[in-house]
Amino acid sequence: MNVTVGLPRIIEILDGRKELKNSMMEIYLKKPYSEGKNLKELALQIKETTLSHIATEFTINIADLTIEVGLDKQKMKDLGITPAMVIASITKQVKGFNVKEKDGGISVKTKSKDESLNEAYKAKERLKDIHVKGILGIRQVLPLKRGDEYLIITAGSNLGDVLQLEQVDAHRTTTSDIYEIQNVLGIEAARQAIINEVAKVIDSQGLNVDIRHIMLVADGMTVSGEMRGITRYGVVSEKSSVLARASFETPIKHLINAALTGEVDRLTSVVENVMINQPVPIGTGLPGLVSKQKK
Repeated sequence: MNVTVGLPRIIEILDGRKELKNSMMEIYLKKPYSEGKNLKELALQIKETTLSHIATEFTINIADLTIEVGLDKQKMKDLGITPAMVIASITKQVKGFNVKEKDGGISVKTKSKDESLNEAYKAKERLKDIHVKGILGIRQVLPLKRGDEYLIITAGSNLGDVLQLEQVDAHRTTTSDIYEIQNVLGIEAARQAIINEVAKVIDSQGLNVDIRHIMLVADGMTVSGEMRGITRYGVVSEKSSVLARASFETPIKHLINAALTGEVDRLTSVVENVMINQPVPIGTGLPGLVSKQKK
């Protein structure tokens, strides 16, 4: 099971990426599942199972363009899947086909009289991805013991559907997909997730960073009500200062656009004053000194 850690994980979080390379979940469980009872069965219930996982072969009968799917009976028994469940899944997700059980497998034939061999091959490929059981997006599951309790680590994430399982402890279950947290639990939960995830990476590297620095970054990413990455398309694009925007990638573009529109930079923040080498009007740079000259 691949997990993104270290600097790549920090970049992934601060860029506000919607598509993660290796998303994962930590699913905490209620008793008696947290004590190890029926843990394997629950893990298999969570794991996404497609038709390709339980099929031995996909063949096309050239005579009548029927797609015949061989089923692995032992795998189906282990996963608690019946042929009726497979037929129901195909019927629900793929329209325009007659589906029936045949010789220990499944026979799928289009209702159209004008189907070509090329269309039959395309239909065969679609059948491989039919969702039969489990939660969409959960590609792998790994039950493990942490301290005195058992939990399930997953490759892939689907927070909304996982939290609906009555066996799951919704208060502690987490995902590495912060956009998913925002969509399911709200922007405040996403802000806290940014803080937790960044702090976890920094701690794992043996570094000590004041949590308030991380909180400030998380506030900046979520202040608008939705998560924005620290990129030229996210937080940086919203800065009011022309020079501040120009300091972060594509400076010529920002300077030309500002010149064309007659934009004025009031030099009220840190970056733009540092760029032109003058005191920053914040803190000790704010007051001016008045001296009394001797006569």
